[in-house]
Amino acid sequence: MLGKGGAAEWTDLLDERLTRWEVFTGVPHPSVEIPGHPAPLSAKPGDGKPFGPGDPLKVFTVRMEEGEPVLHVTGQIFAGLSTLEEFGNYHLTMDFRWGERKWPPREEAKRDSGLLYHCTGPHGAFWNVWMRSLEFQIQEGDCGDFIPLAGTAANIRVRTFDNGERPVFSPDAPLHAFTGYTRHSPSKESPHGEWNKLELYTLGTTSVFVVNGTPNMVLFDARVRRDDGNGHDPLVKGKIQLQSEAAEAYYRRIRIRKIDKFPVELTDLTTRPTAEPIRFVPVEKKEP
Repeated sequence: MLGKGGAAEWTDLLDERLTRWEVFTGVPHPSVEIPGHPAPLSAKPGDGKPFGPGDPLKVFTVRMEEGEPVLHVTGQIFAGLSTLEEFGNYHLTMDFRWGERKWPPREEAKRDSGLLYHCTGPHGAFWNVWMRSLEFQIQEGDCGDFIPLAGTAANIRVRTFDNGERPVFSPDAPLHAFTGYTRHSPSKESPHGEWNKLELYTLGTTSVFVVNGTPNMVLFDARVRRDDGNGHDPLVKGKIQLQSEAAEAYYRRIRIRKIDKFPVELTDLTTRPTAEPIRFVPVEKKEP
């Protein structure tokens, strides 16, 4: 774990009864039946009618292990576990590890989850399940990727490619705007089934993702599209949401504390370039 960065005392967000959280359940896959709920229109998660508030199949449950609460996410339905409270200017930490189960429509895909933060607006803004937010990706081999959901954006130092590959965060690269899905710089994830430590530092419109002690993503100028579509507003706070996304996962030691500055180890990474960002223009993949 990095330095405190002017931090206050820790607050535990996880307890045995999930008293700080609520659940919103998305569109069940056709392989999943919820009594009294209409079938989705297709197997695509963005189609059909979400179940809405509640957790009919107990996707999110807590059990005590060695005297501490551990969150079990079955992954059976796309769903979000959201804090009741909004947060800004904080250091968030959590441990996670993968379980074994995978579910349609991702039985053959990488195990996937996600930490969504600065969540605002209604539930279901993205794929009829998750809120408008910034995503700290949690996926096998991809922990620390950035994904903007439902109208959010940020400026990121990225290396770009001419063959259609996604941009990659690089601390020495030029600052780009509207990069979309952005891959993280090198970091190491624990072997399957072992615990990983994830940390999120966010102060004003700047955020840093840290995986097992290695910072691997920095966002500047976080913002959200206005409802009328005319420009963006700064995005500095919101709820925190954990995803259920067709893979079994476990979380523990979810803790948060206020900060008023970044740790000294992050000073260089969090110093915004003075040059104006270059608008990112994706390049189509070339045919072999």
